[in-house]
Amino acid sequence: MPHASTEPGGESRGALSHIRVLDLSRVLAGPWATQILGDLGADVIKIERPGAGDDTRGWGPPWMPDAEGGESRVAAYYLCANRNKRSVTVDMASAQGQALIRRLACQSDVLVENFKAGGLARYGLDYDSLHALNPRLVYCSITGFGQTGPYAARAGYDFLVQGLGGLMSVTGRPDGEPGGGPMKAGVALTDILTGLYAANAIQAALAAREHTGVGQHVDMALLDVQVACLANQAMNFLATGLSPQRLGNAHPSIVPYQDFPTADGYMILAIGNDGQFARFCEEAGRPDLAQDARFATNRARVEHRDALIPILRHLTTARTTAAWIAALESRAVPCGPINAVAQVFDDAQVRARGLRIDMPHPETGSVPLVASPIRLSETPVDYRLPPPALGAHTAEVLEEILGVAPDEIRALRARGVV
Repeated sequence: MPHASTEPGGESRGALSHIRVLDLSRVLAGPWATQILGDLGADVIKIERPGAGDDTRGWGPPWMPDAEGGESRVAAYYLCANRNKRSVTVDMASAQGQALIRRLACQSDVLVENFKAGGLARYGLDYDSLHALNPRLVYCSITGFGQTGPYAARAGYDFLVQGLGGLMSVTGRPDGEPGGGPMKAGVALTDILTGLYAANAIQAALAAREHTGVGQHVDMALLDVQVACLANQAMNFLATGLSPQRLGNAHPSIVPYQDFPTADGYMILAIGNDGQFARFCEEAGRPDLAQDARFATNRARVEHRDALIPILRHLTTARTTAAWIAALESRAVPCGPINAVAQVFDDAQVRARGLRIDMPHPETGSVPLVASPIRLSETPVDYRLPPPALGAHTAEVLEEILGVAPDEIRALRARGVV
């Protein structure tokens, strides 16, 4: 299980404890990537605008309750992607603020930013400018459409890219069915996937630096990631020239592999081979279905999907979800419930894996968070810092890393630079 530090802010024992990350990103894709690096032990310094900070600080409700049970001004959205970071407020529009960030970049291994393509050049904080000062810097740019191409100057948002990148065309009920039409994923999945790819790419660039001694520019685009993550659906098109269609919760290549009604709700059947299908049919009291030439093989079941699914939907309404799951699990037939999020966190396996953690927090007393899914036997994830209050570490970082004297920090604050 991940290690929850008993001394938040203590020295990291993580795999990336030798790495410093300068995080100029905000909202989700960039912060998700840097939180992964922070969970792995990196010292992540989050640069934010004085007075406002990361946009998601204001993305509520919901707000976390404060220590007395009232409403704080800490947005739950912000909390999901910003632990294990130190917050430093710097006015990037000022020459002095830019100079501070350049000095921090010279003392960092990684910089992550998600400004529009070319947007940091006017501040002297673009890749070319900082590479000249620190050739070892791994500089990761996260944008909607990348650094090149006709859309490079456009702003990119997860919802727009889910549509443009094809995900919504294969998500949702088919046209003509109740509730039919394209649907986005229930979380900002393209942002999350981009953060995951970015964290991977950054670590690859750090590994390459061990051999070359030189950093590089990592160009991550939400659209690129979304297209890559169409996975089998993209290959279905490339192999046939036909665009995949929406099938609701059904699978284009496996039957039955979808939701089914029960006596008290719904369940999922995820039957991946003919043996599993035969065992399901036996349990359902219809062994003849597995002998029917139309349904005996997966290929045949896909071809005759429209005939089979209504039969199965009638059969599954005979028992409750819990009764079906107990019976089918005993026969090694893959199945499961469709849980609400509250049920997820009450699930025995989720509890056993420690997927909820709680950390002390200066504004709310304590804050519940979702644990990292990364399990490393020798260098475990370490929860050192809760999502920080805006600018909570400004003086600490400027003194520790840049050697800025306290009176100079006070002067910078007076001028609104930090």
